[in-house]
Amino acid sequence: MTYSTAAIQHIHIKKGDITREDVDAIVNAANPSLLGGGGVDGAIHRAAGPGLLAECRTLGGCAHGEAKITKGYNLKARHVIHTPGPVYRDGNHGEKEILIGSYRNCMKIAKENSLLSIAFPAISTGVYGYPKQEGCNVALGTVLDFMTRENYIIDVYFVLFDNENYNIYLSEFAKL
Repeated sequence: MTYSTAAIQHIHIKKGDITREDVDAIVNAANPSLLGGGGVDGAIHRAAGPGLLAECRTLGGCAHGEAKITKGYNLKARHVIHTPGPVYRDGNHGEKEILIGSYRNCMKIAKENSLLSIAFPAISTGVYGYPKQEGCNVALGTVLDFMTRENYIIDVYFVLFDNENYNIYLSEFAKL
């Protein structure tokens, strides 16, 4: 698909700590319980404070590929959008479709809440084992497709914690 120029111009690739982003929403690569965990999930819960866990307890969890929104509490971000991405097995168990769902549903929630900026981590590429290169292609493609099809242009930040993901995103973005 050809993406709109406006959509491409609103994509930003950054290396850093997503918990420090001053945006309308950061995305939490959560586990289905939404009650915290390791990696980015644990970091977001620690930075947001106990209010986030208390609100998450009221949500009844979240299925892989779906998304739910909460307040940001002690974060600079005003909201957290939680999405459990797929646990990668071998690529033949719907992992790509689930990952697409995670990114698409986060964008859908952003649009429903009239958000102007969102920051994503590299969903599922840590302990969930999703291949980083394919994960990047899914992330960029899904977000750009959503902005183009929905005519919903917001600032999208991909905030990568590790050098490998950061370099993959820079390389793939340069090809657009």
